[in-house]
Formats: sequence, structure tokens, C-alpha cells
Amino acid sequence: MRFIGTLKVYRLVVDKPGTRLDKYVSEQYPELSRTQVQKLIGDGYITVNNRDARAGLKLNTGDRLTINIPPPAPSSLLPEAIPLTIVYEDDDLLVVDKPAGLTVHPAPGHPNHTLVNAILSHLSNLPDIGDSLRPGIVHRLDKDTSGLMLVARNSTAHLNLAAQFKARSVVKAYLALVKGRLTPEDGIIEAPIGRDRNHRERMAVVAEEKGREARTLYHVVDYIGNYTLLEVRTETGRTHQIRVHLAAIGYPVVGDKVYGGKSTHLSRQFLHASCVGFHLPSGGEYVEFTSDLPPDLAQALKDIS
Repeated sequence: MRFIGTLKVYRLVVDKPGTRLDKYVSEQYPELSRTQVQKLIGDGYITVNNRDARAGLKLNTGDRLTINIPPPAPSSLLPEAIPLTIVYEDDDLLVVDKPAGLTVHPAPGHPNHTLVNAILSHLSNLPDIGDSLRPGIVHRLDKDTSGLMLVARNSTAHLNLAAQFKARSVVKAYLALVKGRLTPEDGIIEAPIGRDRNHRERMAVVAEEKGREARTLYHVVDYIGNYTLLEVRTETGRTHQIRVHLAAIGYPVVGDKVYGGKSTHLSRQFLHASCVGFHLPSGGEYVEFTSDLPPDLAQALKDIS
């Protein structure tokens, strides 16, 4: 890598033929999402043998790639004094217990009052890390899903954590309450997930060639009347994965208005990121953190008991 002003320039010689250009680049640089790579290709920042190329170009051994990464646009994000529960903090990262109802990062129609705004109030240098609208963010939780999230504090940690997620070595466990008595008590749901053709704001289980691989493991914690409390672990991180998979097998998450219907016990889905385990970026030590059910979910369990 070398620098031209503030432009980062990477050069690669392909050693894995037959791979799509966008996939190859995102595999080599885990800090870049597939979407970010596709945008760089579309804007002409990535060339193959000094020529513009398509994201879907199949590469050949010996192809020479040049990846130019422009400096991030100036951030318009502002710190906001939103209450923040920090479970763990060191020089590399934060482990945050996100409350339900808080969006992770700004998006169209939701420019502020997000987790990122809250973190900026705690860490003033965060805008220099990663995406300008998602500084420090290496994974997401849905707005109405509560629980543990990792936030990188520097570029090296961001790269390290992103690589751990890409390698699927991060442990992610959730507590979910579903309608019905799910059997068997342990199971695996493997079904590709893609955009719902009829409802573009939703995801769905789709044909393999139209979706992305998704794998969800579940274990029954308890049967409560006609409900089942599950511990769910995801090996992939697709949008709405747990909610889509459980609804697809006929056991929607309680309170999930998008995939299951409203609940008299909850105003949001019963889904909580209860555990996260990973290797610390600096020393490599494996650590694991847990989070108890928040009051609204604990109360819902009492109501149905």
C-alpha cells in the first residue's frame, strides 16, 4: 500500500481465478463491505489491468488490480447525549448494550438520534474510523432488537474485528421467544435469504441463486404454555436473519410486526443479543460478554407464564 496525498492506493496480483471482482476485493480487504467495493468499482476507483471493469467480472490468474480508496467525505454527524450502557471498554473497542428502539447508524429518513450519535458523545475521535456514516460500526442490530454490540475505537481494531466477523469466528447468541412449541429441541435452519420480491422493505427465504447463504442454530431453553424460549446462534449475518428463518419454519418471533404479527404482550419483537464472544484485537485473548433480558422482555415472560 502507498499513499498519494490522502488517497489510499492498493495493488494486487490475482491468485484466485474465477472469482468475481467485487467478491475478491472484499475478501482481501475485510474492512470494505461488498456494497462499498461495488460503489468503488462503479465510480472507477478499482481497475483491472489498468482498465475499468464490472463488479461481476470473473478474474484470471495474474490480473493486476489497482484499488484507489478516496478519503471519507467530511462527517456531518453530531454527538448527542443519549444514555449509553457500556459493558466493556479498552483502547481498541467498546461493548455496548443497545436498548430497543435505538437505530444503530444514520440512514435516509433517520439522520440522527442513533447509537452512533450516542457513541460520538463518548468518543470524540470516532468519525475517523471506517464509514463516515457508520464510524466504528462492524455489525448491526435491528432498531427494535436489544443487546450487545461491538464498536471499534481505531482503524486497526476495526479491521481486526471485521476480519473476525468475516471468518465467522465471533460468537453471537440471542434469546428469542416464538409462538408455538418448537421441536426438536435443537436444530439448524439453513436457507438462503434475499430481498422479498413483493415487499422490498422485507427479506425472505428465496431460491439459492437469488439469495445469500444463511445458517441459524437454535436450542430450546424453555417451553412456556404455547410459546418457546430459544437461544439462537447465527453463523452468518444476513439482514433480519433470525426473524426470517424462524417465521419461515412456522414459529415467528413474538411481537414481530413484519414477519409474525402484533403481540398483546410486547410493542416490539422479543429478540435480545444476549452474548457476544471474540478475540481482543491487541492481545488475541478470547473474551465473552453476556446481557440479561431487559425489563420489557422479562415482563413479557411473566405475563405469559
